[in-house]
Amino acid sequence: MARKKQEDPKAEMTPMIDVVFQLMIFFIVTIKQEDIFSKLNANRPAPNSSLSDSVENDTQINIQIGPRGFVFNGRGVSLPELRRNISKLAKTSTKSMVLVRCTLDSPHMYLVQALDACAENDMHNISIFSM
Repeated sequence: MARKKQEDPKAEMTPMIDVVFQLMIFFIVTIKQEDIFSKLNANRPAPNSSLSDSVENDTQINIQIGPRGFVFNGRGVSLPELRRNISKLAKTSTKSMVLVRCTLDSPHMYLVQALDACAENDMHNISIFSM
């Protein structure tokens, strides 16, 4: 019996390209930003020497936002209390650093209310983090 000559096998490129793009999308979506920033070797700019010493000595305001409300500098407060506390500190200095930490299950409305309270008192040095 004579055997039929088989064609040379060819590798199809289209499925391989599809797989590569799917893997790229998977890794881009699943990588944590903390991993990226911890690997970056970036030089930070020098601090502004024109800032007065009083700005450097200002207090830091910590606001935590959870599913049940606000925690202001380690103490649970309601929205009116948060507004009063921010107003009192803003009378001392509006250049204080405000750190707002939100839990994953906190309502977005609470973040907006906290930012509104800061904006009403001209406090614009705000950093927002998620926990």
